[in-house]
This record gives sequence, structure tokens and C-alpha cells, in this order.
Amino acid sequence: MTEQHDEGPSLKVFERAAELFGLLSTPVRLRIVSALCEGERNVTELRELIDVSQPNISQHLNMLYRSGAVTKRRHGSQVFYRIADEYCGLVCRAVASQVTGETFSDKCLSIAN
Repeated sequence: MTEQHDEGPSLKVFERAAELFGLLSTPVRLRIVSALCEGERNVTELRELIDVSQPNISQHLNMLYRSGAVTKRRHGSQVFYRIADEYCGLVCRAVASQVTGETFSDKCLSIAN
């Protein structure tokens, strides 16, 4: 039998954090989130910034979209993506700040390049 303490975050908090870390566990998805922290972008813009193939970026964007981290809208033949889950961007900024020792702006995470 295990004791349960009322102190500290609930199990759900840790489960959500683990899901988010799993989602952000690839450099391509981190770079996509970084680029989208600067504002809405279409797939062509993202491909140019991140320099990956169309199928590869589409796969990662789809995963981010299905998780609720990004949202998309269609304008003619273009699909535009933007951050939907602000915590995704916050986590990216916090981790990048710790890894690099630099402070990143609230708006943008500079690891997209």
C-alpha cells in the first residue's frame, strides 16, 4: 500500500508534462514551434526556415496539430499554422534558455535556424 500526499502537483500535471515533452522530443518539432512563436506561417515559409522535405514537415505539423499545440487555417491553397497551446512555446523558451544560458524574448524562441 502506498501513501498519497496532498503536497505537490497532481499526477495529471506530470502526465501532461510528459506528453508535452514527448511531443517536443524531436528537433524538427522544436524548430517548428520556435518559428511559430514569431507568428503565423504557411507551410512553404516553414519549409524554407527549417529546410526539411515536404512530407517530413507535413508529418510533424500534423502531429503538432493533432496534439492541440498548433492550429491551422486555410486561405485559398495555402495552409497557415500558429501556436494554439501557449505552454508549448513557454516550455521551448525555458528549455532553450537553460541549454544555451541565454534569455529568449517572450514572443520568440531563436532556435529555428
